[in-house]
Amino acid sequence: MNIFKPKLYIALLLFIGVICVGVFGYMYFSDDTFINALYMTIITITTVGFGEVHPLSQSERLFTIFLILMSVLTLGYAASVITQYIASGEFLKNIKTKKVQKTIDKLSGHTIVCGYGRNGKQATVKLIKYKKPFVIIENNEERILEIEEQNLLYIKGDATIDDFLVKAAIGKASSLITALPSDANNLYVVLSARQLNKDLTIVSRASNDSSDTKLRIAGANNVIMPDKLGGEHMASLLVTPDIVEFVDKLAADSENATHLEEIVVDNLPKEFLLKSIRDLDLRKKTGCSVIGFKTPDHEYVINPDAETKLVINSKLIVLGSANQIQKLNKLF
Repeated sequence: MNIFKPKLYIALLLFIGVICVGVFGYMYFSDDTFINALYMTIITITTVGFGEVHPLSQSERLFTIFLILMSVLTLGYAASVITQYIASGEFLKNIKTKKVQKTIDKLSGHTIVCGYGRNGKQATVKLIKYKKPFVIIENNEERILEIEEQNLLYIKGDATIDDFLVKAAIGKASSLITALPSDANNLYVVLSARQLNKDLTIVSRASNDSSDTKLRIAGANNVIMPDKLGGEHMASLLVTPDIVEFVDKLAADSENATHLEEIVVDNLPKEFLLKSIRDLDLRKKTGCSVIGFKTPDHEYVINPDAETKLVINSKLIVLGSANQIQKLNKLF
């Protein structure tokens, strides 16, 4: 919480209090109207030097002296608070926060990443690589400094609190990754996210096997256990090293690496709808190979037949080098 906000509110209340004291004081001592009393109060506080509405009696002059001293002390306190507020950097930080929030409010179809630890950081690297917009929710100061250095969009706060999910524009988001260290917190985020956006694709991190089922029941589409995957990967390097090395090549970031790409059939030119994979002729046109097909019923077909029909709501999984994938994207 901003420590200067209470002080600013106090300064504002004191200033309003001085005006109220002045108005009621002049109305009491001068038996004057509200407008005249307000006029006398304002010219006294601001010391502009305009003339009084009528000659002041001795009691009115004493009250004016008291009012001037009160206003000087109040304005002095307000000036010191505002100076500290600006000098501390809080003013610029608040402006930056509002600017970032406006940018986030304009997003649509983005991903929300809850937690910028090891897993969350790796997730953002992948999202950046594929040019997918995302917003990070993190409350650790050190990690926030790292996020700011990377010039990434973020919300400072606890992802388990609905308000911060709302600030991350969850209603317009297409997916959410929760990579918090606690399974309980991840479960809470999944529950909240599913309630706020029924169509959201949710991927959650988990540490324990028992959490997998709970997270899926809560609404997670996929649950990833980094420790389990890491152990399996290490064992696979001993049992089937060549296969693992080949798969790792698919995930490499170098220009010469082989990549997997997903093609949404609905996004293809209309003349290819209801045609076959053979009619698409990707191998000849781009050099890419179709190695998978996802049906509208979400069933996966490995190495699909060339006569497989390209129906609506289906997807193709293609394999190719970076240059071939680039050619594919340009062509389709």
